Amino acid sequence: MTEEEFDAFYASAFPRVVGQVYSFTGDHGQAQDAVQEAFVRAWDRRGDFLAGEAPEAWIRTVAMRLAVSHWRRARRWLELVRRTPPPEHAPGPGPEHVALVTALRRLPEPQRLAIVLHHLCDLSVEEVASETGAPTGTVKARLSRGRAALAKLLPATEVGALGASGEEKEDDRGR
Repeated sequence: MTEEEFDAFYASAFPRVVGQVYSFTGDHGQAQDAVQEAFVRAWDRRGDFLAGEAPEAWIRTVAMRLAVSHWRRARRWLELVRRTPPPEHAPGPGPEHVALVTALRRLPEPQRLAIVLHHLCDLSVEEVASETGAPTGTVKARLSRGRAALAKLLPATEVGALGASGEEKEDDRGR
């Protein structure tokens, strides 16, 4: 089947099969998704697709099976949710967490990203540079400036929790 033939088949069969699957599922969006996925799978087989006697039946069958699989996953998820009761009490974030998030939001995005990746995700300076696409020196400068800004925004105990050593703070002041 050529691309043009497949496109013509898609244009004529898609609305009809969506209507059929919609009648089965009762959810128009889910029907469209299932039929679209069936056509994607058919596209991969388009070379010998018309060799079959009923390509529309194949699309419909695949779409129906996809819809049933969706229902099964949804049912399993509901069973899991019903068996696992929510925790009785989930504590909210502590004041230290709120203060840190508030302070981080006040930093410029590049500094905030460097601080988060280096201090909270435990990436090395080189790994932060690789992930952000910035030179290592730029990452070091962002970390230095970010820690200096956080030192002004947070109590000393909060800044210490980020892992900044006294040596780094002295270097920060020298820049």
